[in-house]
Amino acid sequence: MSTIVSFARGAAVATPRRDDAPLGNRLLTSLSPEDFGLLAPHLEPVSFAVGDCITRAGDPIDSVCFLEQGIAGVLDSLDDDRRYAVGLVGAEGFIGWPLVMGDDRSPYDVTMRAERGQALRMPAEALLAAVDQSPTLRLTLLRFAHVFMVQMGRTVVSSLAHSIERRMARWILLYHDRVQADEICMTHEEFRLMLGVRRSSVTDALHRLEEEHAIRAVRAKVLVHDRTKLMALAGDTYGQPEQDYVRLLQMDRRR
Repeated sequence: MSTIVSFARGAAVATPRRDDAPLGNRLLTSLSPEDFGLLAPHLEPVSFAVGDCITRAGDPIDSVCFLEQGIAGVLDSLDDDRRYAVGLVGAEGFIGWPLVMGDDRSPYDVTMRAERGQALRMPAEALLAAVDQSPTLRLTLLRFAHVFMVQMGRTVVSSLAHSIERRMARWILLYHDRVQADEICMTHEEFRLMLGVRRSSVTDALHRLEEEHAIRAVRAKVLVHDRTKLMALAGDTYGQPEQDYVRLLQMDRRR
C-alpha cells in the first residue's frame, strides 16, 4: 500500500492506495514499458479538493502532476485580478507541461474544479532527467502540450466568434469528457470563469440549453441529458483537439 497525500484546505491527510491499482492517466498508459519505467520510481499519489491550487502563475514548477481523476482548470489573470478559464486538463494529460517546452515557471494559475482530484506527482528534476534519457518520452509529452495549445486556440476563437450558448455547450462537453458521471458540479462562478459574462447571461444560456433538452440545470450542477444534442449545439467549437489527441496517441502506439 502507498499513501495519497491530500492538500485539502492546506492540511495534508494520508489515505491508503493499493500499489497494484491500475493507472488512471491515459498519457501514462500510452507510454512504452521502457519510458514508463523512467517515471514510475518517482510517481507519488496525491489528491486535491475542489478549489485547491495546483500551481500559481509565476511560481517555479517544482513538480508535475499526471491527473487520474478530476479536472484542472487553467486560468489566466488580468491586472485587476479578474481570472478567466483558458483550458482544462484531465486524465488525458499532466500539469507542468511548460517544463518540457523549456520554461521552469508556470504561466497560469491551475486549480482543481468540479470534483475531487487524484494525481500521480513527480519532482520536476526527475521528469527532466527522464526526458533527457528518452526522446520518445519527450515527444509524447510534447504532443500533449501541442494538443492543449490547440484546445486553448479553439477557446480564443470561440470566444471571439460564437454565441454564449454555443460556447457554454462546448465547455460542458469539455467537463463531461473529464468527470466520472453525467452530473457535473458547475456553478455560475464556474461559467463566469469560462465565458466572461454576467450571471444573468449564464442563466439565460442555461435555460436555452434546457429548452433543447440537452441538459438539466439544478443548483450548482448540470446534468447532461443528451450529449449528441450538446455536440450539435457546440458545432465546430468542439472536437478537433480531442481528435488530435486520439490520433497522436495512436502514433505513439505504432512506434
